[in-house]
Amino acid sequence: MTDNSFTLASTLLLTVLSLIGLVFFIKASVKERIQQIKLVAEEPEESLFNKLQNYFEGRAYRITDVNAAENLVTFQGFVKPSWFMTIFLSVMAFSGFICLYFVFSFLYPDFGSYSLYLSLLSPLTGIFYWRKASKNETVLLKIDDPQEPEIPQRRLLTITAHRDELKELQKQLSFSLFSDLGS
Repeated sequence: MTDNSFTLASTLLLTVLSLIGLVFFIKASVKERIQQIKLVAEEPEESLFNKLQNYFEGRAYRITDVNAAENLVTFQGFVKPSWFMTIFLSVMAFSGFICLYFVFSFLYPDFGSYSLYLSLLSPLTGIFYWRKASKNETVLLKIDDPQEPEIPQRRLLTITAHRDELKELQKQLSFSLFSDLGS
């Protein structure tokens, strides 16, 4: 095997490994990332619930279920996919196919030109992301009293939602993490 063919073969191997990584990256872009956090708010339950309801309704969620016995409220809303991610994933797939085309065109000059047509599949990546990322998201909200007589207004919030929604909630509403208080 000559130095040139060894270089091309190793480049093909690295390109294929990169494409495999790209496939896993594309699959991860639509993966569920549900988390649960506990926050502490020092407000009366009524005003706290109204504040949270206004927040979630402002983010296009609506109440779908109220379980008064468990103090649990279920919000549901439609999450629109990101145009940026759609375009980004399509461009990444396109560049991956173009790299594969270059390697094939050097290794197999007769077949290599046909591999350019693989790049026409890159919009399918955007379509895949758009369809899988368009979904109804559920937020579970539970408001409890942490049983601290010295602070009667303190409420414990247990929120289960998508990781990004929880980050945005913490950014918009200034609640303390339950673990930050040494509880």
